[in-house]
Amino acid sequence: MEVTLNNVQAIGSLELLAKQMVEGFITGLHKSPYHGFSVEFAEHRLYNNGESTRHIDWKIFAKTDRLYTKRYEEETNLRCQLVLDQSSSMFYPKENYGKMRFSVLAAAALSYLFHKQRDAVGLHTFSDRLEIETQVKSSASHMHQLMVHFNELLKKPEHRKKTRVAGILHELAQKVHRRSLVILFSDMFDNEENEKELIAALQHLKHQKHEILLFHVTDHRTELDFEFEDRPYEFIDAETNEKLKLNPSNIKAEFRKKMDAYYQSLYLKCAQLKIDLITVDINQGFEQVLKAYLIKRNKMV
Repeated sequence: MEVTLNNVQAIGSLELLAKQMVEGFITGLHKSPYHGFSVEFAEHRLYNNGESTRHIDWKIFAKTDRLYTKRYEEETNLRCQLVLDQSSSMFYPKENYGKMRFSVLAAAALSYLFHKQRDAVGLHTFSDRLEIETQVKSSASHMHQLMVHFNELLKKPEHRKKTRVAGILHELAQKVHRRSLVILFSDMFDNEENEKELIAALQHLKHQKHEILLFHVTDHRTELDFEFEDRPYEFIDAETNEKLKLNPSNIKAEFRKKMDAYYQSLYLKCAQLKIDLITVDINQGFEQVLKAYLIKRNKMV
């Protein structure tokens, strides 16, 4: 069964859930058109001619007639930076903190996949400032610490925490010195910055030789399609508490037109920078995130 927000009844052990999500996804790859993706887990890799035979796993050789070498903690293929927007708008819809919950679960699954592949991972979270900042490691103890942070992010949000995406990305470009894959989860709703500033910040990261995978996280039905019942509503800005009373049907067409124009422009500019911008719907499965990561990962090989 595909894991979605709708069928995750309780978080329980976040680490166990992340493991189930990843292993179910990898199993599904073998039954899909994406089975050609390289998902090489860290415990073993194929032996290359000329290498030392010291670490060959002879038990695996006896079973498969193929030479594999054991891989160890210090072997790291890639440095990954997970960057999560934790501003107040990310805790919409209010009844289940949908966008934040989706982003945290997706980031936890990616962290587990990184760990299995011995890719080092670090976590940064932000609102209008950087909040959580961890080191970049691939150890089991670091993986556990990330899960502790993820659990904390699922708690009740502070009110009126604003977003400053562009400014934060400029800060990260200065802080993250070694070439990394930067994976950002955000709804891209910013009260103070505009598209030009965001693109400049993304260019800064690219100039530092980082690869970027940007997940635009939304509740498609209400935030992009603007699907509401035909009756008056009071809309409240989660970050400023500004209130507006209106009937959604009166502005639906214009709202969708402006949203489509904004994001089409953003997608095109990201494409020009070779930045992968993926819109993900929190009402769909986490496979959309894991698949986008594997596509990006295989491009980088």
